Amino acid sequence: MPKFAATVWIDAPVERVWQFHEREDALELLSPPWAKPRIVSRKGRLATGSRIEMLLPAGPFRVRWLALHVDCEERRHFTDEQISGPFRYWKHEHRFQQDNGGTRLTDAVEFRLPLSPFSDWLLAWAVKLQLRALFRYRHRITKQSCESR
Repeated sequence: MPKFAATVWIDAPVERVWQFHEREDALELLSPPWAKPRIVSRKGRLATGSRIEMLLPAGPFRVRWLALHVDCEERRHFTDEQISGPFRYWKHEHRFQQDNGGTRLTDAVEFRLPLSPFSDWLLAWAVKLQLRALFRYRHRITKQSCESR
């Protein structure tokens, strides 16, 4: 199964970085201009069992994505999984670690593409390139928001 991870160190306490992710508009803030979702519905805040349904841009189309928070431990980690959407499987874990007076934030993603395993072997590199750009953007926004307080 293809995997991707990105880590950033943020000069802010874990509590502040966690609170940033708890904001109702966090997903919109963390979405780059080329991947702005349209939120269809939300159920709950950042907690196990909360859901979000959104439409994501995919060229000239929009793709429906339903995600569920399956595991959440305040100030430590939360995990969302795709219930329905463009991937055959998608799991994204966000880990928050206190580190040297700041926070080490790690985003770890596991995914399977439609027609897996053939498509994973053939196209996983392209998805990883997109993820690299996405998390570079997200980590920059998170650093700016949390360090500027």
